[in-house]
Amino acid sequence: MSTIAQQVSDFLATSAPFDSLDEAARDSLLIGAELIYLTQEKAADVKATSAALYLIQSGQYTVKDSFEPKRHVSDGDYFGIHGLLDRQTYSIDIVVESPGLVFKFAALRVAALFDNPHVLGFFQGLQRNDLQNQAALSSSSMWLYKPLGDVLEKLPISTDETTSIQDAAVLMLKHSVSSLLITQQETLVGIVTDRDLRNRVVAKGHDSRLSVSEIMTKAPVQITHQKTVFDALALMTEKNIHHLPIINKQTNAPIGMITATDIVRQQKGNVLFIMGALSKADSLYALTRLSWQLPHYLSSHAKRMGDFDIAGKVLSQATDIMTRKLITFFQQAHGKAPMMFAWLVYGSQAREDQTLGSDQDNGLLLAKSPNQTQAEYFRNMASYVCQGLAKCGIKLCNGNIMASNDALRLPLDKAIDEAKQWIASPTKSAIMHFNIFLDVRCAAGDIDLFRQLQQARQPLLKQSAFLAALARHTNDIAVPLSVFQKFVYEKDKQRKDTIDIKVKAIALVNNIARVYALAGGVQVPSTLARLAALPQQAGLAKKDADNLRDIWLFLNRLRWRHQLDNKATDSCVSIGSLSSIEKHQLKASLKAIERAKQAMVMKFSGGMG
Repeated sequence: MSTIAQQVSDFLATSAPFDSLDEAARDSLLIGAELIYLTQEKAADVKATSAALYLIQSGQYTVKDSFEPKRHVSDGDYFGIHGLLDRQTYSIDIVVESPGLVFKFAALRVAALFDNPHVLGFFQGLQRNDLQNQAALSSSSMWLYKPLGDVLEKLPISTDETTSIQDAAVLMLKHSVSSLLITQQETLVGIVTDRDLRNRVVAKGHDSRLSVSEIMTKAPVQITHQKTVFDALALMTEKNIHHLPIINKQTNAPIGMITATDIVRQQKGNVLFIMGALSKADSLYALTRLSWQLPHYLSSHAKRMGDFDIAGKVLSQATDIMTRKLITFFQQAHGKAPMMFAWLVYGSQAREDQTLGSDQDNGLLLAKSPNQTQAEYFRNMASYVCQGLAKCGIKLCNGNIMASNDALRLPLDKAIDEAKQWIASPTKSAIMHFNIFLDVRCAAGDIDLFRQLQQARQPLLKQSAFLAALARHTNDIAVPLSVFQKFVYEKDKQRKDTIDIKVKAIALVNNIARVYALAGGVQVPSTLARLAALPQQAGLAKKDADNLRDIWLFLNRLRWRHQLDNKATDSCVSIGSLSSIEKHQLKASLKAIERAKQAMVMKFSGGMG
């Protein structure tokens, strides 16, 4: 292989979607491939050539290669794909801002790879400006996705079908098992359970010297070892059984048994069990001991990208439980509250997207203005709960957005007046202060009191001037892409190639969803729930809402993986740690967020950014 061919091959091996192909498939692109040093003089040659695919190794260019608007491209970007997909010859107009190296691949060689759905899907996504995102997995709980082969703790206990009932019972007693696999020449033919012994032998006075085949369940329901705990649970529920034999898929030999007891045991190592234990904690010590298991569980068990989709919800629900328990502990020691109240949570806890670095954001809504004694009760309760949450690992808020702050314990009428002040003066500094309060949820206390606040605020928060101010504020926050679509990195960081995807990306999607939700009267605080619940008149097309959802999930996965892999609490993701496809996904996400910002400011502020 020539030096240039090797250079092309090496670059393709790190460039999506070709990095997913085997070496032979990638090398097929080398036939007729060219390496061009693209200057403005050479741009005329590109325009005059027939259809081809171009991949930029270096340089910055403004390209128009279809009927779509011109776009700025740089390292790792493609152009010329529209003509290949549409099977038309488009003129390629190029303005060279900074010359560099560009690979040119023959159209026929590229088209031959379109038989690979991953390659075709990638380029179709580029053409549509879609996020190159795999389908979002809805992992309801991580432990359910363990392969059965990973959860088997004992070797299979089996016996031949000719074994007597009495000997089978002795074998079950010896191994302390509730069931036996019955085989014929190592092939599963039945199972016997302790229930069978009770119901079919003891209760009926059956002769225990007869063979076990007389009482076994013949041709039992079975499952293969590569299936998950969830698959087993679903099958056992559907068939109303408590014992399920596990079979090796390759040999059909029985390798074990999973029981309802085994599944309960699996739950005890999972986050749902921890949350259940939190709700049963009877002291602050017990609560803190359990709460510190959550980060350890997530770091140990969140392995699939889909696991990260529920991690924030898990943490938020756990924090809700801790909050309610702490309020209960306080009231057990100091008596019931002197009036109705609602414990409000803001920001990430309200949206149910907490991470390992999230701090507290909460407040107290009171039914009426308290007297001195009542105010002292709620001051002490708020301090106890906030300090208790800190002991449970939910750190205190640096900005003092906590119920322990006197300014954040408000009676209903004052809370409504506060919203009116937001509407009256939505300056940039004011928005930066109150934006967090627009994502709110009642985690404890009187939900009807909270609903009264929401009902009073709703018509205020959808006023056009207020929405316009929120839209302009979001539009002023730049996505971390240069005009030539290069990543713009954080300054003064230990690693030079990092992007704070919380501030520069996820928060922008949250802001966009919030504005449309306020306009549409949607009161749920979760970003994903808002995007799903938006009415047609809110002004965001379903396709755009779905794309923002996929973007949010993708960004959230990157953030969680960064935190777990690096034992970090920030959201500064290193671009160097991303795969080639993830870099494309991130760039596509940021472009889509920028378009969504511009569309939002056009709708709500008449284009006045």
